Amino acid sequence: MIAIGSDHGGYKLKEEIKKYLDEKEIQYKDLGCISEERVDYPNIAKEVAKQVQSGDCEQGILICRSGIGMCIAANKFKGIRCTLCHDEFTAKYSKLHNNGNILAIGADAVTVNEAICILRMWIATEFEGGRHEERIKIIDEIEKENMK
Repeated sequence: MIAIGSDHGGYKLKEEIKKYLDEKEIQYKDLGCISEERVDYPNIAKEVAKQVQSGDCEQGILICRSGIGMCIAANKFKGIRCTLCHDEFTAKYSKLHNNGNILAIGADAVTVNEAICILRMWIATEFEGGRHEERIKIIDEIEKENMK
């Protein structure tokens, strides 16, 4: 299950991504927004991050105009590794080496086709583990020390 959310700037791209997920029969929860009417992106990022953090959803997708604000907000939650990806290379390595669990996309930075390619790569890539597992453990320790 994938939690998906956008602000008003990412709404149209979110709707296109949902069509792709439907075509591939990938289950998702749409956590908003529901139109191009202005909303505050941190509230959407919070809902998606909470779904992933709790385990109710295995992964998440966040979309705003740049992807930056959503990524920053989601990464305020313990255990969340939200990665902003603008191409298939960054999508691949966000999962392969960093075990990213939320994908952030900037709707103004990519076309719909590029976003679908990014998503397809991100979903298809598995965490490599090994030496990268040790680095994730270091990140987890940093969270424990600094997220009170």
